Amino acid sequence: MSAGQYRRQLENKRKQRIDAEKKAGEYRTKETAKRTAAAKARTAAGKASSDITRSSKLREAGRAEDAAAAAGKEAGSWHGKASSYAKAEADLQSKLAKAEQSESDAAERRRQRDQQQTARRAAAKTSALERRMSQTETIVDTALRELPTPKQEKLRVLILGAASGGDLRVGREQKRIRAAVESALHRDYIELDVRPAATTGDLLDGITKFRPHVVHFSGHSDDDLIEFEDELDEHHEGVIVTARAFAAAVKATDDPPLLVLLNSCNSAAQIDNLVEQVAPFAIGMADEIDDGDAIVYAAQFYAAVANGQSIKSAHLSGQAALELAGLSGTELPTLAWAQDVDPATAVLVRVA
Repeated sequence: MSAGQYRRQLENKRKQRIDAEKKAGEYRTKETAKRTAAAKARTAAGKASSDITRSSKLREAGRAEDAAAAAGKEAGSWHGKASSYAKAEADLQSKLAKAEQSESDAAERRRQRDQQQTARRAAAKTSALERRMSQTETIVDTALRELPTPKQEKLRVLILGAASGGDLRVGREQKRIRAAVESALHRDYIELDVRPAATTGDLLDGITKFRPHVVHFSGHSDDDLIEFEDELDEHHEGVIVTARAFAAAVKATDDPPLLVLLNSCNSAAQIDNLVEQVAPFAIGMADEIDDGDAIVYAAQFYAAVANGQSIKSAHLSGQAALELAGLSGTELPTLAWAQDVDPATAVLVRVA
């Protein structure tokens, strides 16, 4: 969960605590007033000259004491709620601090990655200039790599979902993607191979048998790890594979994919390596991403792809859907591509 979400929860819990403490104070005041009234009634009963007056005052004292007891019980109940809210508030404060630190760390990683990319580009430019100066007799023409011209076949999308602990709604995401594609202009030109509860066997089988143009993974991940499921029916820990092993599996085919989309937390750290070794385009999540936000991005991305948009436009459309839903820019998914391709012209679905 993002720091912003924790802040909203913390604010709500703090308000609940303050309200509970106010209620407890009101009932304590009422209890004191009733006990004072009971004491006055008993004093009056002791001074009464007639039995009727004495009896009336004693009954009045009894009613006041009952009311005081009820008010004291309510005060105790509200005090208990206030203590519970205070404990939850402290827990949320701790989680908020961790979330803020995580976001700060992620921002620092992005800054360092941007610096590294800038340094690599600068080094590449310097090297290119030196080569041009030394090659006085030879002219080398460099062109953008041409992506394979789409054959008369459907765009094949392999969708892998893994949530061994049952804490992610990968089934809901796959349903939303299918619905988005089926309602798009070019739905007949896209074929989905959806594999919920995906294992590493599903990954290899899907790559070699289905030969996808797009590999989509939704589940848990980190900077250099991805979690698949095991062949178990009950909730379990899952199977952890390294980013290197995942990349090796995806490129173990005669027809490598054009795009790898990792719809999982902190996966943006893996996409540069995927672009260098596996596919010309890769998308990852820059930070932790809420389950619902991941679903919104994926559904809008594939809707745009199925409507004939380029990879870049589909990515921007998915980002726009998240921003319209209130997600901040630092939490948006990231698109990476090889230096010799252009995401603005790369269209995955073309209709003759």
